[in-house]
Amino acid sequence: MLTRLTRPQALAVCAAPVAALLATAVFAPLPFSVAQPGMTADVLGENKGQQVITISGAPVRKTTGELRMTTIEATSPDTRVNLPQVIDSWFRTDEAVMPRDAVYPSGDDVREIEQYNQKQMKESQDEATRAALTYLGRENEGIDVTLKLADVGGPSAGLLFSLGIVDKLDGDGSGGDLTGGRVVAGTGTIDARGRVGAVGGVPLKTQAAKRDGATVFLVPRDECGEAKAELPDGLRLVPVTTLEGAVDALVALEKGTGTVPSC
Repeated sequence: MLTRLTRPQALAVCAAPVAALLATAVFAPLPFSVAQPGMTADVLGENKGQQVITISGAPVRKTTGELRMTTIEATSPDTRVNLPQVIDSWFRTDEAVMPRDAVYPSGDDVREIEQYNQKQMKESQDEATRAALTYLGRENEGIDVTLKLADVGGPSAGLLFSLGIVDKLDGDGSGGDLTGGRVVAGTGTIDARGRVGAVGGVPLKTQAAKRDGATVFLVPRDECGEAKAELPDGLRLVPVTTLEGAVDALVALEKGTGTVPSC
């Protein structure tokens, strides 16, 4: 004989599987990565004992100041991020929740991702070299540029590589340094024509830049809004769209003349 459940009994019976489902949902892996400010490296100097930019076939200037490329550090592609982690990171300024596909567009295989990132880095270095030499009008002089940056992948250091090459070969064009002795940081892809592209993770990169002593941060103009939202105190944003514009802005900062763009 079937016994009819009372309302409290029915609620109790229904609540058990619902609670189990909620618990499963809370701790189920989500398609996100958690990122934080990563390392920075001065492209005018050494990184892990290796000169970042080595030039042969032309005289190289002795530079002052620093040009720091910036990175983010994200959870690995095989790390599973759950809802409590997402909520915790969402309310922190030193972490960001990003779609895993945006951080690792090539998939979840660690080896494939490393190969993809290294391929992008190599292409970025080649484009950065061509952009810098073309900007200087020295693309046909047989100048050889070698770029080395250990344990970093992707294309987002392109702008800083180009600026480093320009500074080492020509400085500000009149005997001074592009940096004006400052610690300048930044991010941005670059193509062979010198056009600067957006990257992602800019608020975290500005934090890394400030942590490592930068007072100026070069940002792709399209990412000004994102950069301003959580800008560390004492860090000046300079938006750029081209290598030429970035050089002009740094020269204006160094000499204290002309117009320096702002976000």
